[in-house]
Amino acid sequence: MLLIAGLGNPENRYAATRHNTGFLAVERLADRYGITMAKREGKALTGTGVIAGEKVLLCKPQTYMNASGESLQALTAYYRIDPETGLLVIVDDIHLPTGMLRLRKGGSAGGHNGLKNIISMLGTDRFPRLRLGVGEAVAGGNLIPHVLGTFDRADWEEMNAALDLAADCVETVIAEGMDAAMNRFNRKTQAEPGSE
Repeated sequence: MLLIAGLGNPENRYAATRHNTGFLAVERLADRYGITMAKREGKALTGTGVIAGEKVLLCKPQTYMNASGESLQALTAYYRIDPETGLLVIVDDIHLPTGMLRLRKGGSAGGHNGLKNIISMLGTDRFPRLRLGVGEAVAGGNLIPHVLGTFDRADWEEMNAALDLAADCVETVIAEGMDAAMNRFNRKTQAEPGSE
C-alpha cells in the first residue's frame, strides 16, 4: 500500500492558501478516483482506494504544517509502511514558479518546515516527495503572508492545471515507477518547448 500525504493546515481559513497546495493535490486525487476521505486516524483525515491497480491511503495530516511528521510517523508505524518505498509526500514549494512540478526520491527539507518535521520524526530524508510550485514572495517581502495568502486568478488557473498534472504524476509513479514519472513531469518550466 502506498501512503500519499498532502501537507497543509486544517482550518477552513487556510483552505485555499498556497501552503495548502498539498491538501488540494490529495483532494484532486480523491475526486478523480472516487476516494472518500472521512476516516480520522493517526492525527489525519484519510481515505483508502485504488490508483493504477494499487491500494493507496490518501492522507491530510490535521496537526498543522509544522507538525506533519507526527501524523506520518503514526500512520507509517500502524500500517508498517517503509517511508523509502511506501510514502509519497506532496508539498508546496516557494522556490518553483506557480504550477511547476518537481518529483524527487529524497533529499533535504529545502527550508520547508513540514518536510523538516517529517524528516525529524521519521528519522530519514529518503522518502519521495512531489513539490508543487506556488511562486516566490515579492523580493524582500515577508514569507508568511505569501504562503498563507491565496492565489490570484491567473495563478489559480496555473495551479488548477498543475493539480491535474500532479494527479497524473502520482498515477505514473504507481504504474511506471519514480524514474519514468521524474522524466515525464520534471521540467524547467511547465510550458517550455522541447523540455519533455
